[in-house]
Amino acid sequence: MKYMDFYSAGKEWAPRDECGVFGIYAPGRDVARLTYFGLFALQHRGQESAGISVADGDVIITHKEMGLLYQVFHEEDLTGMRGHSAIGHTRYSTTGSSVLRNAQPIQVDSPYGPLAVAHNGNLLNAVELRAELQEEGVHFRGTNDSEVIARLIAHSRKPNLEEAVADSMTRMDGAYALTILSKDSVMGVRDPYGVRPLCVAELNDGGWVVASETCAMNVVGAAHATAIQPGEIVTIDAKGPCRRQAVPEIRPSLCSFEFIYLARPDSVMYGQTLHLARRRMGRFLASEHPAPGADIVIPIPDTAIAAAIGYAEGSGIPYGEGVIKSRYIHRTFIQPDQRMRTLGVRMKLTPLPEVLAGKSVVMVDDSIVRGTTTGSIVRLLRDAGAREVHVRISSPPVRFPCFYGIDMASRRELIAAAKSVEEIRRHIGADTLGYLSPEGLLEACDAGEDRYCRACFTGNYPIPVPEDQRLHKFSLEASGDRIEEGPEDRIS
Repeated sequence: MKYMDFYSAGKEWAPRDECGVFGIYAPGRDVARLTYFGLFALQHRGQESAGISVADGDVIITHKEMGLLYQVFHEEDLTGMRGHSAIGHTRYSTTGSSVLRNAQPIQVDSPYGPLAVAHNGNLLNAVELRAELQEEGVHFRGTNDSEVIARLIAHSRKPNLEEAVADSMTRMDGAYALTILSKDSVMGVRDPYGVRPLCVAELNDGGWVVASETCAMNVVGAAHATAIQPGEIVTIDAKGPCRRQAVPEIRPSLCSFEFIYLARPDSVMYGQTLHLARRRMGRFLASEHPAPGADIVIPIPDTAIAAAIGYAEGSGIPYGEGVIKSRYIHRTFIQPDQRMRTLGVRMKLTPLPEVLAGKSVVMVDDSIVRGTTTGSIVRLLRDAGAREVHVRISSPPVRFPCFYGIDMASRRELIAAAKSVEEIRRHIGADTLGYLSPEGLLEACDAGEDRYCRACFTGNYPIPVPEDQRLHKFSLEASGDRIEEGPEDRIS
């Protein structure tokens, strides 16, 4: 059974990243607890399962379960995980169903000793690689592409782990940001396009940290984070960090949705805080799509707050809170039919009639995917007395699916793939509708050049996507393999 996600019920079945990854090498520190804190800062990147692997120089211990971090880990779990290095993972599934055997980190045996791998992204050739490995006698326990990566590395015949990882990178097509744990090292690895973010920083009192976002660095006391470059391996052991360009950088293509929605606003990418980038998006949106005569600008919390502030700054229309978000609703095992999705919106968002009544409202949100939830929010505002509702979206129309690690529906489910902006406006019941242009998005990101993947807006995929995957996203469960639970599924 799939989760009904009340956590993002107010966010238009929002694009959700596959996961967050974290790694730490810090002898003498409580690495399991620090990993737990780092993962808490990355909880927004995945809420289906969580796991931590710890190495002490001889063995690796892994604990992982379904659920949020506070549900998976308790004091006795962390106390029992002692070592000098660790990696962790929070998951939202895009390849492989949401079951325990697909939770991460994935732990495997190898010629280099035990390994644990945590992965953010999607492999485009996972089906082919899995079939090749099976022909060579490799057995799989789960159905996700992350296990393909782990077993590909473990099955390498290279003389050492770093060479095995570098060799595997030449065989993998797609998006991946990895943390890899061995008995005596932690590695950070990024694909040659750099689609998914990954950075490294030094702890204030010794040791090093690798994480999906800089917000996880701040929590554990690491500073001066630098990005791991596309195609790079960073290996951290007793000698400190060693950086190696394992495969050539092809075309920097950081996912633009990291800037729009996915990453936390206090994270830094390309040298800028995402909160400021999102405020710029709002200012450009106000310039491109003004709302003359509007009385108030309101965000759909939380990820649209910065863009709404920017829209208010750019337009001169006062900013205010028009809806309150309940922050204590997470997940339930209710089936996500349309009736429950609508109920989820009303449980998650409460309008403020005293703010909205009789007003012409500019409602700022970060994206429209299917269109159903946005329409529900527009009705919510009208029911609270809003005279007019002008919807402004701080991203371009999402017309194409993502194949690089975001759960974003198929093309037939994307409302902008089939409808014009005017048709979408009528569908959601807004008085006016305006999207940020692709040019405005790029200028707001302010990286100095186009170093982003914008395929979900343009259909131009930087990493070629096979035609069969364009038609339907692949599933490793379709292979007919009989998956049996084994010892690695019960690691604790």
